[in-house]
Amino acid sequence: MKLTPHIDTHPPAKKAPADSAAPFVPEKRTYNALATAAEGCRGCELYKHATQVVFGEGATKASLILLGEQPGDAEDLAGHPFVGPAGRLLDKALEEAGIPRKEVYVTNAVKHFRFEERGKRRLHKSPSARHIKACRPWLEAELDLVQPAALICLGATAAKAVLGNKFSLTKSLGEWQAGPRNSKVLATFHPSAALRAPDHDRREELYREIVKTLKLAGSVI
Repeated sequence: MKLTPHIDTHPPAKKAPADSAAPFVPEKRTYNALATAAEGCRGCELYKHATQVVFGEGATKASLILLGEQPGDAEDLAGHPFVGPAGRLLDKALEEAGIPRKEVYVTNAVKHFRFEERGKRRLHKSPSARHIKACRPWLEAELDLVQPAALICLGATAAKAVLGNKFSLTKSLGEWQAGPRNSKVLATFHPSAALRAPDHDRREELYREIVKTLKLAGSVI
């Protein structure tokens, strides 16, 4: 069952040093405490233009975390991770891999939507290394909360957020890596990459790689 935090009040505003979410992360590492505090995060400038923060959701003691790059347009509007077209493709891949989504925790390396406007459209713009670093304390808090045995990084940006900027998705696709908090890490393509691929064969190839990685993680956890 997807968890939605009960929010009574907004946390008091705090002044953060440049590009750091750390002052906004509460010492109490419960899901509701973290998700509530994240609503008041001002650790970087992305909050100014996003509709709302999109915090992680799912089983808070899951064996597996699925980590994406950042929320997209649909997620920004809904306030939930992976609910747009990429999320629906991920759900399909999870089902094929035999992993119930309700048994995993799903989140993003960056919690606010970064975009550029083109007329009335908001086009995805990848977060910078600065944004990823600023948001890192939230991911660390989620890792402390969930304590997963494994992480699947969806896309190169998510993988570099966990494994460092020298990590190459193409060179290490589907290979186990040593991760934080004694976890194991696998990296694969982001579902949006499969949706954007130029032809059917390439879309199917990327989708099959995602399913393959999910099945590998499922066999271990």
